[in-house]
Amino acid sequence: MYSSINAQGVLEDIYQDLYRILYLCCFLKIEALILMYQQVEIKVAPEFVSDEAYQFSLIGDSLGMNPSAFSARLVKRSIDARRFPAHYLLRFDVFIDMVPDPEPALLSEFKDVSEAPEVLIIGAGPAGYFAALDLIALGLKPVIFDRGKDAQTRRRDLRAIQQFGIVNPDSNYCFGEGGAGTYSDGKLYTRSNKRGEILRPLKLLVEHGASPDILVDAHPHIGSNKLPKVIANIRETILHHGGQVHFDAKLTDIILRDGEVKAVRINDKKEYKCDTLILATGHSARDIFYLLHQKNILIEAKAFALGVRIEHPQGLIDKIQYKQSSRSEHLPASSYKLVTQVGEKGVFSFCMCPGGLIVPSATAPGELVMNGMSMSRRDSPFANSGTVVTVSEGEVIGYDDAGPLKLLEYQKMVEQSLFDKGDGSQKAPGQRLTDFFNRKISASIQENSYIPGVYSAPLHKWLPTMIYEPLRQAVKDFGRKMNGYFTEEALVVATESRTSSPVRIPRDKESLMHPQVRGLFPCGEGAGYAGGIISAAMDGEAVAKAVANYKTTR
Repeated sequence: MYSSINAQGVLEDIYQDLYRILYLCCFLKIEALILMYQQVEIKVAPEFVSDEAYQFSLIGDSLGMNPSAFSARLVKRSIDARRFPAHYLLRFDVFIDMVPDPEPALLSEFKDVSEAPEVLIIGAGPAGYFAALDLIALGLKPVIFDRGKDAQTRRRDLRAIQQFGIVNPDSNYCFGEGGAGTYSDGKLYTRSNKRGEILRPLKLLVEHGASPDILVDAHPHIGSNKLPKVIANIRETILHHGGQVHFDAKLTDIILRDGEVKAVRINDKKEYKCDTLILATGHSARDIFYLLHQKNILIEAKAFALGVRIEHPQGLIDKIQYKQSSRSEHLPASSYKLVTQVGEKGVFSFCMCPGGLIVPSATAPGELVMNGMSMSRRDSPFANSGTVVTVSEGEVIGYDDAGPLKLLEYQKMVEQSLFDKGDGSQKAPGQRLTDFFNRKISASIQENSYIPGVYSAPLHKWLPTMIYEPLRQAVKDFGRKMNGYFTEEALVVATESRTSSPVRIPRDKESLMHPQVRGLFPCGEGAGYAGGIISAAMDGEAVAKAVANYKTTR
């Protein structure tokens, strides 16, 4: 008995010693890894932002090491202009006495899905296309229908609205391959880090031709001149792996039976059977909201924002932000973000386009809608931003008969009202910013970026009071926050109204499926679950995973 107990005690001691040894080994390994990997942030003047040798010398100084002893990878680049002079902040992953293996391409995980079960997707914007990419990675076949045209062909319709005021209701700045973001700068900044992995859609964009800079820039963008090619490359990936993409293919009906999606009708003609349907139609597809409402499929009114575009000379914004008379050639066109509270109304800048252009974004004849865009170089002499006021359901009077379409009808009324006051073209009513504040018609309209043209008009009378008054107070407050912002050199044009969807298509938080209709998956901006290219892409990926789960468990 004694010897048995003694033997057990000896074994326990041995196990404890082994545990201590393993723990020590793990600790030492972690300690070694810490010594082999560090993160270092350095500050450099603009003229050294591309000087890798100089940057490595600063990293070496920080670590007390010779640059030959480590490798470094840039992971974040931002500009700090809070004090003069402006400088870059660069953050590096530093690897000591080692070179990390390159990460495998995300596209390497894609397989042929031409014979796999199909998932129908309505909309070829970022939500629809990134849902399609994720479906392929998950072994499902995406079949995409878009009412508009491919990115290249779409340019003809953009030229028609710019030069002749002709609005194609199925192909314009909002509708067509890539969605509204294709020709509005390709801004990729998002705060939606709780929605998923932000880097994954950014990496996929790089693998399809976008600059690797978007992986490190604090406020990445692609540019409206380069994004169409990136979008076209995504389409080719989808086709190459067995998916389908159909253009000039408008959803005109959803066929339901026993509360379940059974088919869709395209262009009022051909039916396509399906048991899963991703609805990623964007914030301006009003016909889809009408269709859902007509079929008694639950939708909800959703607060949005409405206002104007305000354009400044880019040189003025640079002077304000960089605190110097002329911008360094090594600094980009500067931007701004402004927000204030006027009573219970929030007023904020939106979709700021440094070195950009104001463009006409109506989606139907008889509307006047503004948006902004920039090319990749952001080298226009103008800077513009949407400046908008929050609009909630309780504030809008007289549209109760519209039910959940109440805010949509209000949005449409403002757009049509501003159009009706013009000459029937896409010329925009405008005021100098100081005149806008002083309720005065401008004697002249300065040179600007809006190609259809701007004419002097009393926006203080034409805009609804609930929109104009908060804007009036806000621009003076913005002038206090940015000395020089409030100036007669700035131009106000109306209307900026497509900030987000005024309708939400509800879905279950867990399944991401519509609570009434099995197999229907609302997705992206149009459904009310995103607010930009990357957040829409991330929502598309989340919905794709939800669809895959639904198809495997039903």
